[in-house]
Amino acid sequence: MNPFHPLAWAHDSFWSMFPRELVGLTAQFFDNAETAVASPATPLPSESETKKTSSEDEPPHSDDPIAQAGAHRWLSKRFEHGNERYRFKVYVPTAYEGQPLPMIVMLHGAQQDPDDFASGTEMNIVAEENGFIVVYPEQSESSNPLRCWNWFMPANQTRESGEAAAVAALTREVAATYNVDRARVYIAGMSAGGALAVNLAVTHPELYAAAAIHSGLAFGVADEQMTALCAMNDGKGKVRLPDTLSDGPKPRAVPLIVFHGDADDTVHPRNSEQIVAMSRLLHGMSDDTVTPSSIYVADDAGGHAYTRHVFHDRDGESIGEQWVVHGLGHAWSGGHPDGTHTDMRGPAASREIARFFGQFTRDGSRQN
Repeated sequence: MNPFHPLAWAHDSFWSMFPRELVGLTAQFFDNAETAVASPATPLPSESETKKTSSEDEPPHSDDPIAQAGAHRWLSKRFEHGNERYRFKVYVPTAYEGQPLPMIVMLHGAQQDPDDFASGTEMNIVAEENGFIVVYPEQSESSNPLRCWNWFMPANQTRESGEAAAVAALTREVAATYNVDRARVYIAGMSAGGALAVNLAVTHPELYAAAAIHSGLAFGVADEQMTALCAMNDGKGKVRLPDTLSDGPKPRAVPLIVFHGDADDTVHPRNSEQIVAMSRLLHGMSDDTVTPSSIYVADDAGGHAYTRHVFHDRDGESIGEQWVVHGLGHAWSGGHPDGTHTDMRGPAASREIARFFGQFTRDGSRQN
C-alpha cells in the first residue's frame, strides 16, 4: 500500500463504515460554524505589493532569491518526494538578501490550504516583522477527502516513510534553496497539522529546533481511523513513542509550545495534557520532577482569559509552554477572520510561537 494514498484502502467503503454522526464528527475536524469563510490569502496588507510571485508550474529552484531582494515574496511551488508531488507556498520576507534566516514550517488543518492558513494565522506578517521564512506544505484531496494530514497512520509516524518523511524532505529542500540557518528551523501546525507536527518533532529531532502544536494530539494515540476519532473525541488515547527511542543514545527532545482551547469540541482539550506528558517522557522526566515554574492567568479587555504554564528541566532551562485558552473552541487563538477556524480574541498564538521559537536553536544554544 502506498502510504501517501490512504484512500487506496477504498474511499467509498471507508466513509460507509461510519454512522452519520461519526462522519459528521470527522467533518467537524475543521468545519466549525463559528469560524469565518476564507477569502484569498493576503500575506501582508496588500498582496498586490508583492513584486514577484512564481507560477504553480515553476520548478523549485527557478527564482533567484538574492536577485529578488528588497521585496517580500509569496511563492507557489511544487515538490516531488518518491512518486508523489506536493504543492506548497513559501513566504520570503523583505529582509532576505541571501543571509541565513530562521524558517518555520506551517502545517494546515483539514479543509484548509496554505493561503487560508496564512491568512488566518497571520504568520507571514509576524515573519516580516521578525525576519524569517515560512513554508506551507499542502495536503491534497487525493490523499484525504478533507485535506487532513493522515497523522494517525503508522506509515506517517516514522522517519522512513509517509507524510512525516515527505515534510522533512521538503524542509531540507527549502532550507537549501534559501540558505536557511539550519540551527533555527521550526515546525508548527493546527489540529491535524498539529498532530503531524508532533510526529515530525518526535521522529526528526535533529531537524527542528522547536515545535508548536495548536489544538493537536500527542504521538501514537491512534493508529487507524476509529482510534483517531476516539482520541479526538475524548483525549484518552495512549501515547506510544517509537521503540527506537529506547535504543542507543537518547535523541534530543524538541521543546514544545502547546495551545488549546478549553471549549474545543472537535479535539478534546485533554489532548493538550497528553502532549505535555509526552514531552516530559521525551525529556526523561516524570510528572513529579517537572512542574510549572510559573502560571499566569490574564483576561484582556474583550479577549479570552488564558492560563500559561512554563516548564523547565532540572537545570532550570525552559523546555516548553502550555497555553490553555478559556472559552476558545477549535480555532487559532488570536487569528484573523480572513482565514477559517480562527478566533481573533487573544492571546495571539502566532506571536507567542515566534517568541518561543526565538529562544531555541538546534545545537542547544540560547538566543535570549
